[in-house]
Amino acid sequence: MFYKNYQKFTATFGNQEITVETGKLAQQTNGSAVVTMGGTTILATAVMSSAVRDGIDFFPLMVNYQERFYAAGLLKNSPVNKREGRPSDEKVLMGRVIDRTLRPLFPKGLKNDVQVMLMTLSYDGEYEHDMAAAVAASVAVSISDIPFAGPTASVRVGLINDEFILNPAPENRAKSDLDLIVSSSPRDVIMIEAGANQVPEAKMLEAIAFGKKWGQKICEFVNEIVAKVGKPKLEFTPEPDDTELYEWISKEGLKDLQKALFGIPGKQARSKERNEILAKLKEKAVEHFGEERDLKQFSEMGLKVWKKLIRNSILNDEKRIAERKLTEIRPLYSEVGLLQRTHGSALFQRGETQALSLVTLGAPSEYLIVPGIEGERHRRYMHHYNFPPFSVGEASNRLMTGNREIGHGALAERALEPVLPAKEVFPYVMRVVTEILESNGSSSMASVCGSTLSLMDAGVPITAPVAGIAMGLMVDPENPKKFKVLSDIQDEEDFGGDMDFKVAGTAKGITAIQMDTKILGISEEIFTEALTQAHAGRLHILENLIATIATPRADLSPYAPRLETLQINPEKIRLVIGKGGEMIQKITAETGCDIDIEQDGRIIIASTDGEQMKRAVAWIKEITAEAAVGATYVGKVMRLEPYGAFVEVLPGIQGLLHISMVANHRIEDINTVLKLGQEVKVKVVEINEGKVRLSMKDVQ
Repeated sequence: MFYKNYQKFTATFGNQEITVETGKLAQQTNGSAVVTMGGTTILATAVMSSAVRDGIDFFPLMVNYQERFYAAGLLKNSPVNKREGRPSDEKVLMGRVIDRTLRPLFPKGLKNDVQVMLMTLSYDGEYEHDMAAAVAASVAVSISDIPFAGPTASVRVGLINDEFILNPAPENRAKSDLDLIVSSSPRDVIMIEAGANQVPEAKMLEAIAFGKKWGQKICEFVNEIVAKVGKPKLEFTPEPDDTELYEWISKEGLKDLQKALFGIPGKQARSKERNEILAKLKEKAVEHFGEERDLKQFSEMGLKVWKKLIRNSILNDEKRIAERKLTEIRPLYSEVGLLQRTHGSALFQRGETQALSLVTLGAPSEYLIVPGIEGERHRRYMHHYNFPPFSVGEASNRLMTGNREIGHGALAERALEPVLPAKEVFPYVMRVVTEILESNGSSSMASVCGSTLSLMDAGVPITAPVAGIAMGLMVDPENPKKFKVLSDIQDEEDFGGDMDFKVAGTAKGITAIQMDTKILGISEEIFTEALTQAHAGRLHILENLIATIATPRADLSPYAPRLETLQINPEKIRLVIGKGGEMIQKITAETGCDIDIEQDGRIIIASTDGEQMKRAVAWIKEITAEAAVGATYVGKVMRLEPYGAFVEVLPGIQGLLHISMVANHRIEDINTVLKLGQEVKVKVVEINEGKVRLSMKDVQ
């Protein structure tokens, strides 16, 4: 009786079944859906405020990813707080992927708050909850009455043995050369997020087409659901532009705005000149139209004229800001070794975008623990991205890390991961921090370049340098087949353009992609041209990086910790740890070294003090030493038996000193010559299957 509107829909894609349930949970929303894949279940809700948020010039969409540990039958790994708090960086990134998928399909000018919440109710460890959440979000918004030009669909594409895999399970993702998320509408691709092991451009295009194909099938499924349970969409009419004012600004300000756009190369100076031109035009508009004329849209129409001027000059004349060519990369500068006490440092500048990247090397035990419903994972490489307000000439009290900083840091991190050395080759934990000191377009790709330089400066043996470039797009709104792809976009081309397509990689292939669009989708023709153009630009930037530092430094900074690896018998790990950790704590306390013990018997010792490291190494060698035939030891009598004594020659190693091997003459009673705790000099005469035989008379 409660759930009269309950409906259940099921479809199979590849070998995966998706179940969508509506009309049962969270019914006081504009739209809600429960999506299940295997044993993974997500609740998605969509709510829109009834009133417009005043004083904003953007669409206030919020996508919140709510991780619940109960979904995997886990308790939060904290002894003082078992309640979930702020989402982890990974869950923030999941929310960003879905935000970037949905956002372009809401109507322009919508300023009501829209919140999409995604909650994990169940997680089986096999079906990834982010892909289930993407489907759930699309269904919840599509069946709601919120204005939306969906549906959308997101799928993950893997590449194993040169074969594409749809939504690979976690264990297969670890083997894959590609981790690609493709979001699409029924017609075109909307969003891309990818990490790749130097995948060639041609293969990436195939992968995008593969993901788009499956995404379109999911869109068809969602459309079937909408046809049965979807609510009528609320009518939305955006506030009309003041076309009379727009035409007047276009006519009166055209020459001055053109002069500023193409004649002033600097972002700040150009922005200042544009604002001064518009301020004078506004005074003139008051005189022309009269004081009673409503000019509240003047600033908005002025910026629209400016953006249209940029778009038309690119589409019609292939002329960009400061008369740059479509494929032209701004001037490059790079430098390494700027700072003495950091373990690695680099400065990378492209035009007016400047990134300072710093490397810190740590002991293997200093890895980052990442908790989640997938279980705890350890990360030995991190990239953190900071974007202070002064980088764009602003003052602000927003100094905490935001979702944008998390996203840009993760993108650069993903771009470098495929070229990092294996733990067995380079056991260090690596942290790169990029400080954006100036910004005018694609600071995230500048941080990729800065990371490459700083890692090589730190002596990290990466297998190949990685560079990144941001591509832009201008499409003629009246003729979508007329478009221009831009290399190395700057801020005004990004804000006024239709696509932000970031591509990072080596000379061999792509390592990371992130694409966002402001239009309803990107065609395969545009993808092909953008990737081809990005490849040429990436090679150009790589030349600059290699000219600055061609290979990783052979030596680490004198201030970086030094590592020494010992291989011991795994059975002797207990001796190094000691009862209740007593021995390992004593070694670290007295030497100040950081000691990491692997299950296979590898012991990695880290220290910035060479003498203390030698002391720790000698200490562990002594504890774990193996007895050798022919070697002489001073041992302690641990046990007496009628047939002889057991003597400890090394920690944890005892040998039998037979009564016949004590002296050259016959001994009737062992107790007459040896006492418990007595130190005696013995020689190892035989080791057979781990059993040690000792002799005193051979020493004599």
